[in-house]
Amino acid sequence: MVSKTRAALAGIAAAAIALGVAELIAVWTGPESAPLVAVGGVIVDSVPEPLKDFAITLFGVYDKIALLVGTAAVLAVVAAFIGIGAARRRWIGYAGIGLFALIGLAAALSRPGANPLSILPTLVGSALALIVLFGLLEKAPAQDEDGRRDFLKWTVAAFGGAALAGAAGRVWGSSRGVEQARSQVSLPSPASAAPAAPADPPVQDLTRYVTANPEFYRIDTALVAPQVDPATWRLKIHGRVAKPLTLTFDELLSMPMVERYITLACVSNEVGGDLIGNAKWLGVPVASLLEMVQPDPAADQVVSRSADGWSCGTPTMVLKDGRDALIAVAMNGEPLPVEHGFPARMVTPGLYGYVSACKWITEMELTTFADFDAYWIRRGWAEQGPIKTQSRIDVPRNNARVSGGEVTIAGVAWAQHRGISVVEVRVDGGAWQPVELAATVSADTWRQWVYRWPAAAGKHTISVRAADATGAVQSGNEVPIFPDGAEGWHTISVTVQ
Repeated sequence: MVSKTRAALAGIAAAAIALGVAELIAVWTGPESAPLVAVGGVIVDSVPEPLKDFAITLFGVYDKIALLVGTAAVLAVVAAFIGIGAARRRWIGYAGIGLFALIGLAAALSRPGANPLSILPTLVGSALALIVLFGLLEKAPAQDEDGRRDFLKWTVAAFGGAALAGAAGRVWGSSRGVEQARSQVSLPSPASAAPAAPADPPVQDLTRYVTANPEFYRIDTALVAPQVDPATWRLKIHGRVAKPLTLTFDELLSMPMVERYITLACVSNEVGGDLIGNAKWLGVPVASLLEMVQPDPAADQVVSRSADGWSCGTPTMVLKDGRDALIAVAMNGEPLPVEHGFPARMVTPGLYGYVSACKWITEMELTTFADFDAYWIRRGWAEQGPIKTQSRIDVPRNNARVSGGEVTIAGVAWAQHRGISVVEVRVDGGAWQPVELAATVSADTWRQWVYRWPAAAGKHTISVRAADATGAVQSGNEVPIFPDGAEGWHTISVTVQ
């Protein structure tokens, strides 16, 4: 008779082998063919919007890691029950692993770019899982000390093999990825260079004007960043145009490029949140590409598609109104990081990313809003997505304790493509006080601000609001992020000692 503990361990070990070996095989069949990633991708595409919003609010840029860990944890629990069932009735083991295999196969084949080889990670992993499960269950009944040691030895070996295979898959996958090709990209000099970035105010812990690439927020639907080879990359511009166009990466690099500082923001950013960043982008103006293809005047939407199948729809008039919308190839002086869209992505000032910032872009289709709803629009988000005026307090942090006297309050405010003209702070619901605004290079970036507060002892609340260059003042009404971005004044509490 097999104890429940040993049977459960056998089931979990079998699942670990399946996932580890599948990760290794996915080095050759593509990262999205690994069953954990494939199933996770289906979950991302299928879960209700409130649950996605909750995950982003709770985990922020770590939402994908949380999903993968959570999925693996659920699988471990189910695998334990499969092991317990298989110890009593062999067919339960076959049925349980077979069911997981079917789910993995269906998920892998449903992902963009799937091909017949996409089933290999799940097939091989499932076959090995059966071997490990029943091999361990045969050793599990032993009750003597040697038998217990033998079962433990093989169980540890199974977990170790799974970890080794998974780690090898990650390492080899990275080496076979596009980082080497990225490192060999020679960026052209811009035909129009960005002005020098202003100096940061001398305030500790204030957000820097330029966000370093590793610190730039990442919110997208890709559980693993697509590995797009620039040698085979193509940008297809078609649809309701007079002259369809397809560009290679070298052809894109040979075109006149501009360099601009542009602040990007996610529509999922809560009031006071950090899903926003400012970088120096190098790219080809989208307007010049549209001039080349000559869009139909009735084509009011440009649908951009990513290598992983994601889509966003941008108003054509916005891309032609003179703003620096770019097909970007560089970020802060280096080729785009893979996680941020290498080899090319769209960057559009003034619009939330879900309608304008397609990473790993491969296609731009001129169409109409009446004819097509992009990824997030089908899920209930607003069609246009202009960025709302917002401001944030970075210093001091919420619930901080500070010394009395002059206390520095500082943060950032943004209203991309309109610009920030005024920022005001108030304490304990009193009168609004103007702050000192730092310099900025354009209306397309955020603006740092500083206020010197003569603080008295006690507990206080501090709020901030901003006005854009048109004079419109940031709304104080609390509005959730769905369907077109949060509103409200960022307010913190501090205790002055």
